[in-house]
Amino acid sequence: MRHPFSPTPDIRVEFDVALIVQKYGGSSVADAESIKRVAKRIVDTRRAGHDVVVAVSAMGDTTDELLDLAGQVAPIPAPRELDMLLSSGERISMALLAMAIHSMGFEARSFTGSQAGMITTADHGSARIVDVTPIRLREALDEGAIVIVAGFQGFNRDTRDITTLGRGGSDTTAVALAAALEADVCEIYSDVDGIFTADPRVVPKAKKLNVVSAEEMLELAANGAKVLYIRAVEYARRHRVLIHARSTFSSGVGTYVLGPGMSVPEGEKGEEMEEPIVAGVATDLGQAKITVIGVPDVPGKAAEIFKVIAKSGANVDMIVQNVSAAATGRTDISFTLPKTDAATALKALAGDQSDIGFENLVHDDQIGKLSVVGAGMRTHSGVSATLFEALSVAGINIEMISTSEIRISVVVRGDDLAEAARVVHTAYGLDGDIEATVYAGTGR
Repeated sequence: MRHPFSPTPDIRVEFDVALIVQKYGGSSVADAESIKRVAKRIVDTRRAGHDVVVAVSAMGDTTDELLDLAGQVAPIPAPRELDMLLSSGERISMALLAMAIHSMGFEARSFTGSQAGMITTADHGSARIVDVTPIRLREALDEGAIVIVAGFQGFNRDTRDITTLGRGGSDTTAVALAAALEADVCEIYSDVDGIFTADPRVVPKAKKLNVVSAEEMLELAANGAKVLYIRAVEYARRHRVLIHARSTFSSGVGTYVLGPGMSVPEGEKGEEMEEPIVAGVATDLGQAKITVIGVPDVPGKAAEIFKVIAKSGANVDMIVQNVSAAATGRTDISFTLPKTDAATALKALAGDQSDIGFENLVHDDQIGKLSVVGAGMRTHSGVSATLFEALSVAGINIEMISTSEIRISVVVRGDDLAEAARVVHTAYGLDGDIEATVYAGTGR
């Protein structure tokens, strides 16, 4: 039996009990006391009569510590063995959480990703889920147990190896479980009360959103918002999973991420608000800018540059080409990419410098990206003018601009990013009356 949800706008079937998938990040299970607090929340959900499946991350900074340890014994760890190592962090969390639940008088069973039926591609460190066969999980639920699954990991059928899912893997695990089990909701727990109009660590007056569209959340996640990861949001939209982002440290209603045709559960709609033009302001300090100087301004040169970058595996974000200098017939092309990809891209370009014919490369890792996101941009004019005016008044220079149908992104100096976010947030009327509460400090 299920809780009242509305999978389509015009159909409503009411049930008494829900199947709920919950995900707890590293900050939520950072130590023994935190694990016991999470166990109590899970048990309270079970006491309410609901079936519960939990995806859990490694404790605190365990994954980073394991990566550091691997680097100490091998400069370039073998990818297969690195996945074997990193997947152990979630196994520790799941076993400890199951023990804590047992101590409260409830049966809990822990499962690795492979035991849970998480079938993935063979790409170590960045595998993608291709199928979920949760046979053992259904059996455990039918027998009244609470199910605990190690997030971030899976199994490849061809190689028969353990794999890990990369950044945001535990979020993706939870959403994939919710889709496969046809859960009523996937609750993603972190150390903030939901999804805010900006990162409350950067903009203290940020307001919690009651709802956000999956389309807006994809843009926010892609441009620096850390509460949810883009792969999980995309999986949820594709498989019609209702996400509820909420805090481990409070019992309040968080933020619902709604795909097409979805609605908020009855009794949790919160205060009715007019849909804003701008849903949020995202910030990202994780990018660098590379400028290719003195590129011959002839057809095909840009294609050559970005083919080289593509072969290096770097993921390009924003691109700007300057007007060609009449005297030289050359131009400059600038682009942004993750800081972690910059060295690889620079090396690849330098290796093909003579073939492409550019003069020099300039690398700048002291930039910040600010993005304004809102579905209302489609039908309202003046959104860009408000952004540029706010930054102008604050004396903040814009270096690059990029847009989509519901997003405007600008590159500024990294030192200016926090102030830029605050003045833009104020300019769009997004400030709340009180400062937002952050319970831990990592955003996960």
